[in-house]
Amino acid sequence: MNLTRYVGRRLAVGVLQVAGVACLVFLMAEALPGNAAVVLAGDQPDPARIEQIRAGLGLDRPLTERLAAWAAAAVRGDFGASLVSGRPVSEIMLDALGPTAVLAGITLLLLVPLSILFGVAAALREGSWSDRALTAASTALYAVPEFALAIVLVAVFGVALAWLPPTGLGGLTPAALVLPVTVLLVRPVCSTGRLVRSAMLEALATPYVGHARRLGLNWLAHALPNALIPAVQHLARTIDWLLGGVIVVEAVFVVPGLGTVLADAVGRRDLPVLQGLALLFAATTVSVNLLADVAAFRLAPRA
Repeated sequence: MNLTRYVGRRLAVGVLQVAGVACLVFLMAEALPGNAAVVLAGDQPDPARIEQIRAGLGLDRPLTERLAAWAAAAVRGDFGASLVSGRPVSEIMLDALGPTAVLAGITLLLLVPLSILFGVAAALREGSWSDRALTAASTALYAVPEFALAIVLVAVFGVALAWLPPTGLGGLTPAALVLPVTVLLVRPVCSTGRLVRSAMLEALATPYVGHARRLGLNWLAHALPNALIPAVQHLARTIDWLLGGVIVVEAVFVVPGLGTVLADAVGRRDLPVLQGLALLFAATTVSVNLLADVAAFRLAPRA
């Protein structure tokens, strides 16, 4: 298959997917009870005051008109301004991107080597006590939800033992990153490591690896690329999951990242911020899955 044509097709589909997500988020936000005008009007809003705020924010215009105006501006890179704070949406997202990028980036940097190490070590010792222990531990840890694990770690290491900061309010120092990164790592390391183990066992059973062993060649270098193909594709889904996991972790550890901005925007019915974040998350998902497919294509023996 022509890789250039495949990438072009995927990009076209990805653009449609991102546009569809933006429209869906717009409609879902409209379906929520209340709106930004009610939030801004205070605890005991006057109906006349609400209508005045609605008119000032442009919320009294037809739905299709507002959606078309936003889409036209988004194509030019203008995502509008927050209905609540009045700040540009791009500025809000840029300010919150740093903490989220730090959490996700460190998690990914540690996830790949740890998953490969865990999977290969278990596969090379198939059936041993260490293999059984790793498999049992990974199965048990994978079943624990992120928020539950986060609360336990905060209670034990942040409060009872006071070894690590329980929140990120004092800044994302190396010590403050230990607990949230650990929570983000546990489930993907378990799932990706088990996938690498399974694929490694299949690769070790292939004739060409056996032939490499008989010739005294580096058989591990022949088996590992094929064992990594399903792991690379799974890694793309893991990054998608990280977007949701980061939101939970930021809420528990009080990290001022994109997850916190998203939660605040939902609570305040801040539609421009919601749409901007939806576009960012959708574009990230499409890009990551495309890169994973290209990487898997290159790792395949025919490449």
